[in-house]
Amino acid sequence: MHKKQIILISSAAILLILLVIFGKTVNPNKKVVEPIQEQNIQHFKFEKVLQNSKESLSQAHKALLLKIEKNAETHSGTEKIHALNHLANFWRDSARYYEPYLFYISEAAKLENSEKSLTFAAQQFTSSLLEVSEPSVQSWLATNAKVLFDKALSINPNNDSSIIGLGACYILGNISTNPMEGILPLKEIVTKNPANIYAQLILGLGGKKSGQFDKAIERFLLIVEKQPTNIEAILHLAECYEQKHDKLNAKIWYLKASSLINNEVIKKEIENRINELK
Repeated sequence: MHKKQIILISSAAILLILLVIFGKTVNPNKKVVEPIQEQNIQHFKFEKVLQNSKESLSQAHKALLLKIEKNAETHSGTEKIHALNHLANFWRDSARYYEPYLFYISEAAKLENSEKSLTFAAQQFTSSLLEVSEPSVQSWLATNAKVLFDKALSINPNNDSSIIGLGACYILGNISTNPMEGILPLKEIVTKNPANIYAQLILGLGGKKSGQFDKAIERFLLIVEKQPTNIEAILHLAECYEQKHDKLNAKIWYLKASSLINNEVIKKEIENRINELK
């Protein structure tokens, strides 16, 4: 996964991520953590990623990290939770590596074991799950998110957001040979509440991932009907139509997205995409 600055994720950042998924642009400021090569197969190994991230730090950051790590090792209970959150914040705000941030925020949440902390940490994993395309990284993200969502649901089994997040793990995370484990609970939610945008989005992304573009389009259209300026759904619609070789509708939705965007770099990327459809 890429080195990533995440104090706030703006709509422009989401658009850039979507365009990266489309394979047309790369952010030159992101540092890549290379997957480990083993028998010509790429594997995501967090321990190796953590080691590589530490080695890349400046001497000042290494000294600070060592101090924070020792503090986490020597405390227990509430103080250990604070120390683990301190470690997470170091990786997010100072080192600006995302995978260690995710790991330590999840460790803190497991120790605190509150619904709020568990769902927050799980959502950090699933938000990244929507941004990556490498299967091994998706699996790592989804596996960790699932553990956290399961713990949160054991506290509150009726939290629809957690149920949807767990569904996203199954649908998008390559953690099960039976994606219906995630799809059926989400379909129950949208049957009960068709206006649940998050559930519709995950189902739409699942359809898109599996090549069921007509079903994905139905979901994204429902979202846009409720939220006409939802850029994410609009761009997914455009790509689904493009994948169906429906150039007319793809162009319509790319133009719709462009009309809602003020970022000139992104508008140019969309313009290039439209020109490729001709």
